[in-house]
Amino acid sequence: MVNIGESWMWAGFLAFVIAMLALDLLILGGRKAHKVGIKEAAAWSLAWLVLALIFNGLLWWYLNRNFGEDIANQKSIEFLTGYVIEKSLSVDNVFVFLTIFSAFNVAPEHQRRVLLYGVLGAIVLRALMILAGAWVVREFDWVLYLFGLFLVITGIKMFIMADSEPDIKNNIILKFAKRHLRITDEFRGEKFTVIENGVRYFTPLFLVLLMVELSDVIFAVDSIPAIFAITTDPFIVFTSNIFAIMGLRALYFLLADMADRFHLLKYGLAILLLFIGVKMLITYWVHVPTYISLSVIGIILTISIVASLFSTRITYDKETK
Repeated sequence: MVNIGESWMWAGFLAFVIAMLALDLLILGGRKAHKVGIKEAAAWSLAWLVLALIFNGLLWWYLNRNFGEDIANQKSIEFLTGYVIEKSLSVDNVFVFLTIFSAFNVAPEHQRRVLLYGVLGAIVLRALMILAGAWVVREFDWVLYLFGLFLVITGIKMFIMADSEPDIKNNIILKFAKRHLRITDEFRGEKFTVIENGVRYFTPLFLVLLMVELSDVIFAVDSIPAIFAITTDPFIVFTSNIFAIMGLRALYFLLADMADRFHLLKYGLAILLLFIGVKMLITYWVHVPTYISLSVIGIILTISIVASLFSTRITYDKETK
């Protein structure tokens, strides 16, 4: 298996990510409290999709010139499949973010800042987990079967608990933070910490950020093994993962007001994890080409989305009669 990531490619991609984050934070209103509207969220979602496709096109062009068409086609399909998997699983993050913000009554104009810092933390976390995972897979290739078994178990659990809501208030880490940190009674705008009477206090918004970061840890444990089912190339795994993560915030604001319309999507994501897990478990006997995996994933997502919209439309029609 060819690994394509050279040092200049890693450095260039990291520089691109840092530049985009700086653009968002310093120029495009990242530090200004405001409610993100549908148009802004749709524009950013489209922008990240287009950037991901442009990156994949440039990657294909470079690999075609230096490694040949077969490698270029293989790696570009691996990137696209990894991106679709991570983007799809990100939808489950959206449902959890909604639960967290609702549980803490976070004002819409303050949610953007929490998710911005959540994305920063997620990028660092994903980088560490992907590099560690790539090393483990390289040294102990049998661990892929453990990943597959884990994904099958996770898919079954997700399918069974699709309609259940996470118990945010009784989270162990949240309880620990409340016991050991000084927490203000109310929000202080977008501030995570404040100094009052010479003493530093954490605000409830910091607890929200803590829960957002914790949720990403949980989802990373699912999504990263899923991408290793497609490719073990660290550069492809990292870039496809980060492109999806960078668009997560826009995806949240795009779906936040209509999340209920995609209630069946959780079942689709559970089936997706089951498919990927089984694919990893049978890889010794049956090789499933990447383009087949991409096609199956696309079919699963399309059916679950269409079914969600159709069922909610029927419910809406009955309620309006």
